[in-house]
Amino acid sequence: MPNTLHIAAALLLNNEGHTLLVRKRGTAFFMQPGGKIEAHEQPVQALARELEEELGVRIQPSQATYLGASSAPAANEPGFQVHCTLFDVVIDTQVVPAAEIEEAVWVSAQQAQALCLAPLTRDWVLPQFFTERAS
Repeated sequence: MPNTLHIAAALLLNNEGHTLLVRKRGTAFFMQPGGKIEAHEQPVQALARELEEELGVRIQPSQATYLGASSAPAANEPGFQVHCTLFDVVIDTQVVPAAEIEEAVWVSAQQAQALCLAPLTRDWVLPQFFTERAS
């Protein structure tokens, strides 16, 4: 059984109905913004911390709506699974990639399909939550 990383991530949406995908420095895969949940944190608290650290986006936990949880092979850590708690967050502020984030792109459902996507993003998040909103 592979090791499991517990993460919180956001289906981050803007007012135009696009979602934000990020790519970490030195990697090829685009995924939802977010990150690892620390031992003392609730998932929504981890999400708020990660969004501020990685994108300069400040949210209140009450802005995040729980969408569900799922697992998939980790995109950037061979031999690991990620267990993701996903939240819906709508923002109207500018994002500034920081920390380990090299690239952040706002995409439509169609544009997302042209990117190299992390398994969780490709197989669960975009098909189940984003594509239906973009229709």
